[in-house]
Amino acid sequence: MTLQHADRETIYSQLTRHTISDSNHEWLACMVASWCVGNSLLPDYLGLECHDFAALKQYYFADYPLPERAPSGQQLDFARMLERQDLINLLKNYRNPEVVEIDWVIGLLVAGCLGNDHLWHDLGLWSRSQLTALLNYNFPELAARNTHDMKWKKFLYKQLCEAEGLYLCRAPSCQVCVDYGQCYGSEETVMESTPHSEETNPP
Repeated sequence: MTLQHADRETIYSQLTRHTISDSNHEWLACMVASWCVGNSLLPDYLGLECHDFAALKQYYFADYPLPERAPSGQQLDFARMLERQDLINLLKNYRNPEVVEIDWVIGLLVAGCLGNDHLWHDLGLWSRSQLTALLNYNFPELAARNTHDMKWKKFLYKQLCEAEGLYLCRAPSCQVCVDYGQCYGSEETVMESTPHSEETNPP
């Protein structure tokens, strides 16, 4: 185990030393712990608006001195602001109305989508299975549409294209496309020691 991962696990333990209040608490703690050691593509304020960052911190992590600036030095790509708004709108359309912290989750997911790696990795989650669980919990109807287990970032952008009536792939079906592996292949470059021994190599 690397020192970076050991530091991340220490921070995670501190963030969850009180009873975990809901499923999002655990996933957010994983993301925040990774972000605090620079192992995340999330920018300053976790990619949230300043007031949302402050509210999330007070609600979940009031006892931990979270920095406001990204330890990794990552910044938002302001050239992609229109795309950012489209992603926000997509997720809001499918949000679980019973999740009170949903706007924070949306903000984090959208910031992660603007990275260039697999979505779970850019978010600082510890496995793809965590991201799958997070999306099923917060956006059950949307997640259910990913019937063939497409890579999540590819899937979300595919939803944006279809909403605009854009069908850029010329293959008659995904199964015969020469780029099938780019959309459906394994996303795992395992980040060690998922909390509660969660599977780090899902099918």
